[in-house]
Amino acid sequence: MKILVSNDDGYFSPGIETLARVARSFGEVTVIAPERDRSGASNSLTLDRPLSVRKAASGFLYVNGTPTDCVHIGITGLLEGRPDLVISGINDGANMGDDTIYSGTVAAAMEGHLLGVPAIAFSIARRGFEHLDTAERAVRQILERVVRKGLDEPMLLNVNIPGCPIEGLRGTRVTRLGKRHPTEGVIRTNNPRGETIYWIGPVGSVRDAGEGTDFHAVDQGFVSVTPLDIDLTGRAQLDSVRSWAI
Repeated sequence: MKILVSNDDGYFSPGIETLARVARSFGEVTVIAPERDRSGASNSLTLDRPLSVRKAASGFLYVNGTPTDCVHIGITGLLEGRPDLVISGINDGANMGDDTIYSGTVAAAMEGHLLGVPAIAFSIARRGFEHLDTAERAVRQILERVVRKGLDEPMLLNVNIPGCPIEGLRGTRVTRLGKRHPTEGVIRTNNPRGETIYWIGPVGSVRDAGEGTDFHAVDQGFVSVTPLDIDLTGRAQLDSVRSWAI
């Protein structure tokens, strides 16, 4: 099995080192990741300049672009043959609910899925990689199940792992995405020159964390596995828009 590994925290992240190490138990691994932290890059592609690919001392390849750039370059031109699986992470922090829209970690996996390759995004809920050994075990268990089941269809899975000691893990649940309240307002301040600048505000608080959601599962100590669908069609509004007689 050929596995392409990427992330949004950068090629130097402890999370991607762990993910690549686990992946090597299942096949031939190539790591292509951003040269710096690109958290929140979502599905952006770099179209206004050329991109370069360099090799780090670790053997990882790194790109002066986004997570999506990394996977796109890998699948469409850099690799000899298509990978059988794309995995992204392990992200420093959760990617649940509405966070998935902005996540570069999820976007890297999504690009693989868009290009017809099964893909999985992995995140650990507590920032700082305090319990990376817990995430390592969860990743291994998920990959074992995926490989055993087979990769017969292009799937996209979003996996979130509780940031707790290994003995605190209670199992795995298949979930749906929860919901957050709208993000808080921007933080307005001045730079040293007296010019007004803006910081994007904190994420909104959780609105829907009921049973069955990714938020609920992780909070209860379960690894959350959410299948994602990228068909953005608003089917409930189709008839309403048709009535406009456009």
